[in-house]
Amino acid sequence: MTNSFKAVALIPAAGHGTRLSPLPMSKELFPIGFAEKITGSERSVYPKVACHYLLDGLRAAGITEGFFILRPSKWDIPNYFGDGSAFGMRLAYLTVHVPFGVPFSLDQAYPFIQQNIVALGFPDILISPEGAHRTLLKRLIEGNADIVLGLFPTDEPHKVGVVDLGSDGQVVGIYEKSNHIQLRYMWAIAVWRPSFTRFLHEFVERQLKLLIGVQPSHNLLHLPVYKELSIGDVMHSAIHDGMRVEAEIFSEGHYIDIGTPENLIKAIRSQIFDGSDGR
Repeated sequence: MTNSFKAVALIPAAGHGTRLSPLPMSKELFPIGFAEKITGSERSVYPKVACHYLLDGLRAAGITEGFFILRPSKWDIPNYFGDGSAFGMRLAYLTVHVPFGVPFSLDQAYPFIQQNIVALGFPDILISPEGAHRTLLKRLIEGNADIVLGLFPTDEPHKVGVVDLGSDGQVVGIYEKSNHIQLRYMWAIAVWRPSFTRFLHEFVERQLKLLIGVQPSHNLLHLPVYKELSIGDVMHSAIHDGMRVEAEIFSEGHYIDIGTPENLIKAIRSQIFDGSDGR
């Protein structure tokens, strides 16, 4: 990557992790295998937490700045990663106080990222290849898409956000946990231009007005139960608004969402040792 652009990572980590409850830490900090650290002639091995794999992939794409978006109770994440310097990044932390899903979490960063390319990664999903974000950024910068998605094969299309591609390879639909089970690729990462950041912000503002009006006195955490919107829902809306969304298919790639006990076991078994000097 050249210096002709600046990309910033958004890392939403505001979930409750209820499917793994009880846990002694945020699921993003669950150790998944080990990594090797080399200091001069000294070699040591340390546990590598789930989110560290995402940071490695972002760094491989030349991204060195990022925002974690947290629930107020998840202070163990900033306690662990700090300012990010030990992991080769500059990290900051924002908190979200609305219980409506990832789009509302991501919008917390809007004042800081309006002019930047954004790279989205989920800290509880392990993906390969590690260079996937780099591939997406290259395609975004060299092309004219507003959003580029990274697609991975799935055998559980009813549980994820599956993607429908048109004959020209453009994305024509994104369906979250739907009955479109004939679609065999799900999206797990994304990069986008400021055009979609603005669309997301305006989308969230409209939704908040519909949900709570404009009165700032509402206690948002005590509103009635609301069906969460996904970021895929917002992207689907952007497509219908005329935005260009493209996809990079990693047909030999893999993803594991560690949010369930069975997938957490699978992830631990697949990542016993990582020889990178990532910290």
